[in-house]
Amino acid sequence: MQEKLQRINDTIRLSNPGGVTMPTCQNCNRTWTWKQTFKKSFTLGSAIICPYCGANQYVTTRTRKISSMITTITIAVIMLMNVLFGPSLLFFVALIAATPTYLGIYPYLVELTNQEEPLW
Repeated sequence: MQEKLQRINDTIRLSNPGGVTMPTCQNCNRTWTWKQTFKKSFTLGSAIICPYCGANQYVTTRTRKISSMITTITIAVIMLMNVLFGPSLLFFVALIAATPTYLGIYPYLVELTNQEEPLW
C-alpha cells in the first residue's frame, strides 16, 4: 500500500514539474505524504526524521522565510484593518479562518535538505 502511494506521489511530481509538490527526502528521494509532513512539522527539534529511511532532514532557509513572511503579513493586515476600521468580529473570524488554511497549505511549502542551514 505504501509503495503504491509512493508511485502515485512520484507520478504527480513528474507530471507537475516546477509546480507545488510535497517535500522529498534528500537522502532516499522518497516523497512524503501530506499527513507525514503535517505531523513532522510539529517536532520541537530542528531535525525532522524521514519516515522512510530514518535520516535527519532539515527545513530549508527558504521555507522558513516564506513561513515567517506569511505569518507576519497575515497578522499585520489584520492589525492594520483593526486600526483603520476599528475592532470587528469580521477580522477576528478572518484570523480564525486563515489559521487552518495556512496549516493546510504549509506541507506543500516545505522543502528539505540534508544539512541545517542558517536562517540568515
